[in-house]
Amino acid sequence: MANVLDLRRRIRSVKNTRQITKAMKMVSAAKLRRAQERAMQARPYAQMIANVLESLVRRTGLIDENTGEIMSPLLIEREEKNVLVIVIAGDKGFAGGFNSNIGKAAQKFIDERRGKGQNIDLEPVGKKAIGLYKRKYSAADYEHKEELYDNDLAKHIEDIRHRHAPIEVVAEHPTMLVRANFEDVTAMARSIVERYTRAEIDSVYIVFNEFKSVISQRVVVEKLLPIRKLGVHEVTVSEEMTEEQKEAAGKAAQSAGISIAAPEESEAEREAKKFGTAEVDYIFDQEPDKIFRHLMPRYVTTQIFHPLLESAAAEHAARMTATDAATKNAGELIDKLSLTMNRVRQAAITKEIIEIVSGAAAL
Repeated sequence: MANVLDLRRRIRSVKNTRQITKAMKMVSAAKLRRAQERAMQARPYAQMIANVLESLVRRTGLIDENTGEIMSPLLIEREEKNVLVIVIAGDKGFAGGFNSNIGKAAQKFIDERRGKGQNIDLEPVGKKAIGLYKRKYSAADYEHKEELYDNDLAKHIEDIRHRHAPIEVVAEHPTMLVRANFEDVTAMARSIVERYTRAEIDSVYIVFNEFKSVISQRVVVEKLLPIRKLGVHEVTVSEEMTEEQKEAAGKAAQSAGISIAAPEESEAEREAKKFGTAEVDYIFDQEPDKIFRHLMPRYVTTQIFHPLLESAAAEHAARMTATDAATKNAGELIDKLSLTMNRVRQAAITKEIIEIVSGAAAL
C-alpha cells in the first residue's frame, strides 16, 4: 500500500490536472458561443440564395424552352459510378467520441458504396480526418489530357485521373476548420462543381456533425450533388445522440452557462425566409436564366460552408462535455485518494499508539 507521502503527491497531481481540464472547459464554452453566433449569422445568406433560386425557377423553369436543356449541370442526375465524399472532422483531440463517430459513419457509408462497385474519392477536412485517411488510402494521381470538342470554341484542358485504387484521397484541407474562411470554401466548391460539370464525379456526399444545440446533434451523411430540390437538405444517413450523451452535454452546458435550447431565428433570417414567398412578379435586371446559372455554384458553396460552421460548434461542444466529465472524474479521484490517505495515516497513528501503550504496560 502507498504511504502518505505518495498519496499526497498523487492528490497534488490530480488537482493540477483538474485545474487544466476546468480551464479547457471554459475555453471550449467561450469558443462554442462564438461558433454558434457565426453559424447563426450565416443562415440568412444561405436562406436568401435558396429563395432567390426558387423564385427564378418559378419564373423560368428548370428546362430551357429554346434548347430543351436543363438550366444547370448541377441538376443533372447520372448513375453513381464515381462518388465524392467530403468528411468534416475536428482539428484536435480530447473531444470524446466526436472524431471517432464521424470516422465510423464515413467508413460505414464508404463500405456500403464499395459494395455496390462504386469508386470513392475522399476530401477530408480537418487534421483528424486527414490523419484518418492519410495512411489508409493513397493520394490520387493526375495527368493532363487535351481533348477536342465538337464546338468551335477550341480546346479544353481536363484533369483526368488514372484510377489505380477504388478509394483515393483527391484533396486535403488541414486549415479550413481553423480559419473557416468563405473564400477557401468557395475555391473548394468551385473545384467540386467543375469536376461534376465535366462528369468526373457523379454525386457528392458530405459527412459531418449537424449542430442545432448542445443537446440536439447528430452525425449525418448529406447528399450535396446533384441538387434535387433547392433549400432542402437530403440526409441519407443520420445517427442521433443517446440519452446519456444528451444528459452529460446538458449538465456540462448548464455548469458553463451555455443555453441548451436551440438559438432563436434572427430578424435577418425571418426576412430572408419571406423573400420569394409572395405571389408577385419580381423584375430582375439580368436574364433570370443567367442569374440562375451564376448563383448555383454559390448555392453549393453555402451548402458546404454551413456544415463547416456547424461541425466547428459541435467540436467545441464535445470538448466542453469531455473536459467537464474529466473534471468531475478528477474530483471523485481526489476524494477517493484523500479517503485512502486518511485511512493510512489513521492506521499509522493507531499503530504508534498501540506500540506506546504496549511499551508502557511492559514496564
